[in-house]
Amino acid sequence: LAQAIFVIFRDSSGSCSRPAFAKNMPDFKLAVDKNNKATELALLRVCGTVQQNPHMRAFWASTISFFLAFLGWFALAPLALEVATSMGTCENQLYPPEDNPKRVAYLKYKSLKTGKAYCQYGKNDDTNPTDCNPVPQDILASGTADEKMQYRPGVLADCVCTPGTECKDIIANAGVAAVASTIFVRIALGTLLERFGPVNVQSGLMTFGAFWVAMAAAITAPWNYTLIRFFIGCAGATFVTNQFWCSLMFSPNVVGTANATAAGWGNLGGGVTQIFMISVLFNPMVSSGMPANTAWRVAMIVPAVLFLICAATMKLLCWDTPTAKRFDVSVTGKTQKPSLWDYVVVLKDIRVIVMIFQYSACFGTELAMNNQLATHFRTYFQMDAADASALAGAFGLMNLFARSLGGITSDILFKHVGFRGRIWAQFLALFFEAVFLFCFGMVDSSQPWYVALAVLICFSLFVQMAEGTSYGIVPFMNKQQLAVVSALVGAGGNLGAVIAGFCFYKPINDPLLPFQVHAGYVMFWALLSPCYYWREHGGMFHGPAVDMFFFWLSKFWRNNFSED
Repeated sequence: LAQAIFVIFRDSSGSCSRPAFAKNMPDFKLAVDKNNKATELALLRVCGTVQQNPHMRAFWASTISFFLAFLGWFALAPLALEVATSMGTCENQLYPPEDNPKRVAYLKYKSLKTGKAYCQYGKNDDTNPTDCNPVPQDILASGTADEKMQYRPGVLADCVCTPGTECKDIIANAGVAAVASTIFVRIALGTLLERFGPVNVQSGLMTFGAFWVAMAAAITAPWNYTLIRFFIGCAGATFVTNQFWCSLMFSPNVVGTANATAAGWGNLGGGVTQIFMISVLFNPMVSSGMPANTAWRVAMIVPAVLFLICAATMKLLCWDTPTAKRFDVSVTGKTQKPSLWDYVVVLKDIRVIVMIFQYSACFGTELAMNNQLATHFRTYFQMDAADASALAGAFGLMNLFARSLGGITSDILFKHVGFRGRIWAQFLALFFEAVFLFCFGMVDSSQPWYVALAVLICFSLFVQMAEGTSYGIVPFMNKQQLAVVSALVGAGGNLGAVIAGFCFYKPINDPLLPFQVHAGYVMFWALLSPCYYWREHGGMFHGPAVDMFFFWLSKFWRNNFSED
């Protein structure tokens, strides 16, 4: 961690003077290479005009816009039970326990705070109950009124939304819709970025997202809840611009760190929104006397306004490339105009396919957790909204340094052992992500909350690191098709969230088993890391082909022609 902090903040004093080694270079605030890409990441050196400091303007614009996009994208996740209550889809709203006492969700319910179960004398089957056990005869003869109750509806939560209920399915479907829409937009951005450039694309996405985040205040029914989350999800495609833009601005020696830091601090919005929407907006509004049904709706207006401010600022103050206001495909060495055939060419490469699914196993997992964790802690661990959002937020807050740590680790290993170092960094991050995800799925409600938090933090560390190591490899996969590769890999992250939602978390009516199955998915793709090999870069177990050629040539020469 100390190494990570040192690398990120070195030369970041905020001084506007040019570093000594940049004196003979073009008039940039950062040191640059022959392509005018920055060779350092000086986070606090933000002064100067756009001509003098396009690199850090692009870095912070891509980071802040992605952060806000994440904040709005998952703003409804910690408010899910409040939204369900407003729509009238909670189990105890659809099926009042007084009229429907034998609903399975009620029969399985037990309050963790009081230790009291809905079935006072147990249920007739622990796994698949159909009714509560009857009141014993001796209690009927001499017990109190409370003791004579077979069912105790008073122990139920205000909104019962446990696995197997219609409420849970509605929230799960909306969560999948929120990440599914981004798949198509992220893929489309591969061409759109080349046609319109990062500034126009990012500003357009933020403006479009602002409208739908504001429209969330008008949710009244499951169909428009799902539809609005679907369209809000388009803002999640800002990630592709984030990575593409930084790749245009930073040189190979620091691009892994730049990409990981920009994306990691952007992803941080997914953790901040868990706390921001509840503790900063919703709870104070309710405490001041505003009805809960109104408070969550007003809260959704705040991120919408932030979206619009960010879009206008980017449009007015940023450039696409270090030397040009607008992007041209020739910057990447590409000679042809962008077309849909580019996607076919890129997808013929099995290494790109593996990267798409490896990213689905890390970023897709993060998106799934952003959708699942707050509700998981509120329903399974029965925490109140503020506590549940704080624990769920801890997962996303690891982005403050963890994704950067992945990029830095990738860069350091690349420096010392070559490209194979990036591949090993990727494999190890995914491997330990799978291990700790499985461990999280083993933490049941009988254990203290801090056990779940400790495992969650370790799990989150490797999730974010794997995301950083992924985009330490992406810029080297196909440099001429960088925009398309970035778009496809980014879309793979959302594909992973859709796979997790539909295959693991929605169909399995168990609070812990989906996490364990998901861990197996991550491990499978981690073990395919040896598929990465390029003649010019090498692979997981050996270096570039040209190095191997000269190694064997020198060995042959020594064995046959050397006088020694």
